[in-house]
Amino acid sequence: MCKFSLLKTLHTEKEKIMKVKISVLSLIFTCFIVVVSLAQNLDGSPYTAGKDPNIDMYICHWKESMPRHTHGSLIERDILTKGNAMNPPAKGAVLEYVNRFTRSALDAHASTTPTTLKGEQEIFYFLSGKGTIKAGNKTADLYKGICILMPANLEFTMTNTGNEPLTMYLVNEPIPAGFRPNKDMLVKDENTLPIQSTSGHWCHIVKNFFETDAGLGTLERVLTVTFDPMTIGHPHSHGAGCEEVWTQVNASSIAFIGKQIRTQPHGAGYMIPPDGNTPHSNINISNKQVTMFYFARYGDHEVRK
Repeated sequence: MCKFSLLKTLHTEKEKIMKVKISVLSLIFTCFIVVVSLAQNLDGSPYTAGKDPNIDMYICHWKESMPRHTHGSLIERDILTKGNAMNPPAKGAVLEYVNRFTRSALDAHASTTPTTLKGEQEIFYFLSGKGTIKAGNKTADLYKGICILMPANLEFTMTNTGNEPLTMYLVNEPIPAGFRPNKDMLVKDENTLPIQSTSGHWCHIVKNFFETDAGLGTLERVLTVTFDPMTIGHPHSHGAGCEEVWTQVNASSIAFIGKQIRTQPHGAGYMIPPDGNTPHSNINISNKQVTMFYFARYGDHEVRK
């Protein structure tokens, strides 16, 4: 009888433990469903003047997107895509003037297929690896800090000559009607470029790659901005028609957008909501310099004809 009572007690305790496990699993599952639902419904809200935008719709990391092939064997993953600057239809879908902004990679010893851009241009900013690029009668070496403006109507091929992936940020811009593109690719080396300024917005250390007169069509500037340790840029906002993007090149910094801050790791980029009411800046709280890749279109402007 005692044995039966003991077995019954053990069975009851096992039932209690099982119920607790089921309750915990149910709670975890419920939390998972809520998180997934929230993620799937990040579709922004109607813009109202003076109302703070959802800044998480404007900042993305390339690891959040699926890879796809372009240029034959180049692997692109989106950072920011076409959408609506005031009411993004999806996270990162905020671009209205640039076609796309991606982090791209070419596998070791791979080459792209010969590519000719029609009605668009591409800017490549190289992050790591070694390679070469051939366009027309020109060939250039590729390594960290090289930035290339590849014009429309010029066939080019990129080759990875190393044992590691050749990685880069890629900006694809449409060319306006009547625009006259460059005849040759334009190559700049950040490692040898002079510092253009150190006092813009308090502390921006700028190295300029390309401007409108260098052959940009839709964009007006492409450059890098470096922040010294323990510095912050002057917070400021942008209005309608401005498309300004900041992307972390090394380490991480603090993105200050509107009334909120976010950690911005290497590979994450954001566009400033162009409502004239959302200030932005970046804060370097580390003891080392951090660098951002920057491109912008400020408004309607004359194009080269």
